[in-house]
Amino acid sequence: MAAKKRNPNGSGNITQRKDGRYEVKVFVDGPDGRRKRISIYASTWEDADAERTRLKDLQRKGIPVDTTTSNVEQYMQYWLTEIAQPSVRETTFSSYELLVRLYVVPGLGKRKLRALQAQHIRAWLTGLRTTCQCCAQGKDAQRAIKGKARCCAKMPAECCGQVAGTGTLRYLLRLVRAALQDAVEEELLARSVARQVKMPTGSIRKVTPWSADEARTFLETARHDRLFALWAVALAIGLRRGEALGLRWSDVDLVNGRVVVTKALSRVGTDLALRDVKTDSSAASVPLPEELVTILRRHRLDQLGDTQVARGNTLGLVFTTKNGTPLEPRNINRAFETLCRRAGVRSIRLHDLRHSCATLLFTMGVEAATVQRVLRHSSISVTTGTYVDVIEQVQRSAVAGMDSLLNPAK
Repeated sequence: MAAKKRNPNGSGNITQRKDGRYEVKVFVDGPDGRRKRISIYASTWEDADAERTRLKDLQRKGIPVDTTTSNVEQYMQYWLTEIAQPSVRETTFSSYELLVRLYVVPGLGKRKLRALQAQHIRAWLTGLRTTCQCCAQGKDAQRAIKGKARCCAKMPAECCGQVAGTGTLRYLLRLVRAALQDAVEEELLARSVARQVKMPTGSIRKVTPWSADEARTFLETARHDRLFALWAVALAIGLRRGEALGLRWSDVDLVNGRVVVTKALSRVGTDLALRDVKTDSSAASVPLPEELVTILRRHRLDQLGDTQVARGNTLGLVFTTKNGTPLEPRNINRAFETLCRRAGVRSIRLHDLRHSCATLLFTMGVEAATVQRVLRHSSISVTTGTYVDVIEQVQRSAVAGMDSLLNPAK
């Protein structure tokens, strides 16, 4: 009878545990030079073998192995500060930080990084889809401290059922995938288990932009608002909120009817400041309709005639508070909601004015390439992909004229 073949010394061995997982036990050299036996767990033998191979490769290259038992929370904090922050815009980093704090750490933070499995990520995403995040994050509890409880913290409680939507779940999975892929590239992991998790499916809130009649009704009501020019700019040329609030008079050419979008006003933590726009395509020149030039000229005269605004507007902004200081983005959202109610029009997000601009241009027969340049999308595929439903409606209306040719009786 042949003797049982043994693994070579130092190669590590793989055993299956009672819970079904596979355990790799292998001796490695740590950063302090000491040799230490570590255990790594995987859901399949193949994954366990991949981890063993990774560790053997590191040993062969003479690279010390991190023998600490870092958990997901510790790794995500490292990833945020050392990898994400130096490579993304401040506003993007702020979003990452918020998502990690509110979602990733509470759901996955205590798990060991090397023990993290695809099923853990799936269960976490499923939980977010079914658990009220207002309750989980204590949002209403914070309002209750100020006596302003609206739902979950009321007595008796009126849970608002604020679960994470499909869009949020997809964003979170992309974030975790990126973080774990960086762990692979830094040779902390053999593979990213997040890649085994399918992108969440489900309905995503569809934007229903305003019709031309709704836009006219809103503008008629907003005409006497001190920020009428802001609403007109957002609707007529589709500037993003931050771009409109960050617009300076030095960026506006009223003689030739053009604006150059280079800056955006945004808040990151307690800092409200002008920052460069997202991409090179976002930084572009946009033509102004004649009527919008007239509106901006009138707005400029009103601003120059207000000594308080003129004195406080040190940045030369087109749109400011009554004191000339930059407008708080969240306050603009509230002002827009108030105007929508006053006008009696369907309530949409302020950002949806950008979508309304695109939709109205398409219905006027403007070609996709021109809409792309107005909205400053990075490519025409972004434009056609975002507004595929609108484009199809316009195409149907266009070919409907052939009915009379095919059937003269109609």
